[in-house]
Amino acid sequence: MEDKVVQILNEMAEFLSVSQMKKLQEVMIRVFSEKSLERQKISNEEYLKMFLDAKSIEGCSERTIQYYRVTIEKMLNKQTNPVRKITTEDMRSYLSDYQKINDCSKVTVDNVRRNISSFFSWLEEENYILKSPMRRIHKIKTNQQVKEVISDEDIEKLRDHCSCVRDLAMIDLLYSTGIRVGELVNLNVTDVDFESRECIVFGKGGKERRVYFDAKAKLHLQNYIRCRRDQNPALFVTLDAPYDRLKISGVEIRLRQLGKFVDVTRVHPHKFRRTMATRAIDKGMPIEQVQKILGHSQIDTTMQYAMVNQANVKTSHQKYIS
Repeated sequence: MEDKVVQILNEMAEFLSVSQMKKLQEVMIRVFSEKSLERQKISNEEYLKMFLDAKSIEGCSERTIQYYRVTIEKMLNKQTNPVRKITTEDMRSYLSDYQKINDCSKVTVDNVRRNISSFFSWLEEENYILKSPMRRIHKIKTNQQVKEVISDEDIEKLRDHCSCVRDLAMIDLLYSTGIRVGELVNLNVTDVDFESRECIVFGKGGKERRVYFDAKAKLHLQNYIRCRRDQNPALFVTLDAPYDRLKISGVEIRLRQLGKFVDVTRVHPHKFRRTMATRAIDKGMPIEQVQKILGHSQIDTTMQYAMVNQANVKTSHQKYIS
């Protein structure tokens, strides 16, 4: 704080008289001291609450906010210093201990790092701290693993063993649109345009976009809607009364159970999203269009899907090189 006062006084010296400079110095020291005292009274828990409120206003989902809350609370509980006195060394030590104690992967630790970094960056932007202690803690390098997609054969297995029309419609909508599970459960019947085979979804940050489904998904969706006897506006509801809107956990549990039943490993909603993107890229869809369909704000995120399936690379090598 003293450095800032001196800097301002030096820059103003040529414009003000000696008496004016003295008055300016008195006012600045008093104001900065008052603000410093006020901020010292704010607890770590209050800083966290203000951060989460800001993220809520920005449009982050409840799930994202809860992830921020859990991650940052764990970090703050391990710190003996108030937020304004936490150092880079404190954070390096915390992340190192976190990985050892929880025996987790580098990817998990980097996710924790990103959440904590967002918290301190917000504090810096709001002038609650002078500099984020996370500035010099860079992204943790991780190995790029080839992630699995759902094969055509496995998709047919899942379809053939669906015990209800709802699950069949849900699988085909996920498979043909690549929408996020949160977008799926928030869909209403009125959001679906069967004639154009498209629907409107609201992605991260409340961004609206159109996604498109195939003829098979259309038939299964129409069949499911005809079979329903409830008045819930949600596109997907629970199988039993009172037929509430299906939740994210309900979709995840249902897909996991179905995958185990037909012996298909790791069946989850995001795997359908990755599979759709991989199919689109393999069939030659421009990466910019895949980005639009998936609702990615950065094309780098979409490019991760371009590395998933190497079958087309092998085919091209055999055609042109071998």
